[in-house]
Amino acid sequence: MTATVLPPDQPVTPAGFDSRAFRNALGCFATGVAVVTAQGPDGALMGLTINSFSSVSLEPPLVLWSLATSSPNLEGFQRASHYAVNILALEQEALSNHFATRQEDKFSSIPWTPGLGGAPLLPGCHASFQIRNEFHYPGGDHLIFVGHVERFEANPGIPPLLFHGGRYRQLQA
Repeated sequence: MTATVLPPDQPVTPAGFDSRAFRNALGCFATGVAVVTAQGPDGALMGLTINSFSSVSLEPPLVLWSLATSSPNLEGFQRASHYAVNILALEQEALSNHFATRQEDKFSSIPWTPGLGGAPLLPGCHASFQIRNEFHYPGGDHLIFVGHVERFEANPGIPPLLFHGGRYRQLQA
């Protein structure tokens, strides 16, 4: 199969394309919920809720996530030496909601420990990854971050927080 490359003057989205219906269709794919965190070069802590996290490669260990180009945290995440992806546990729905807001200091009331490059690690997570910030690729209205996993921790005994169809879910036993 060959990908079609549109000339730069062609519209990216065809006329009549229903963006809301597209978003709803994407919501049919169940995902985990994560909080990505970093300490910027100026020492400022950043954190936000994502569900755009995926493995890329085992050798070397690479993962990706994406951030809207309109995010006020975009430059800080681009310039951070490392970031952490904290995969949330079922009981951390409130933490997901907390980091989904646009407040100034998201860490003042949240316990955390510093990871590589000062990236905050959140306690009680289903898993966490400490990642060296390596590559950035444009992806429409998002920037795709690809990073090298340097450390990780998994807690498979702690159930994960899931998102599907526009709301939080849990695994059935």
